Amino acid sequence: MSKTIELEIPSELRYIVKLHPEIDWTGIARKAMWEYGRKLESLNKILSRSKLAEGDILTIGETIKSGLLKKYKQR
Repeated sequence: MSKTIELEIPSELRYIVKLHPEIDWTGIARKAMWEYGRKLESLNKILSRSKLAEGDILTIGETIKSGLLKKYKQR
């Protein structure tokens, strides 16, 4: 069963969409949402088997962000 949803898009994107009515914008949005949904499902499966606590995950995330910040500041 399908449901209809309404999306708000910025005026700049609306302009582009209006310029190209030949493109299946609904199909593009649907495909993008499926891809994102599949990534979330994969992540949920991985997390359901994880033995890490939420605090551990947050610490690891902060460590990664800090490392990336240092890496890109050096460039």
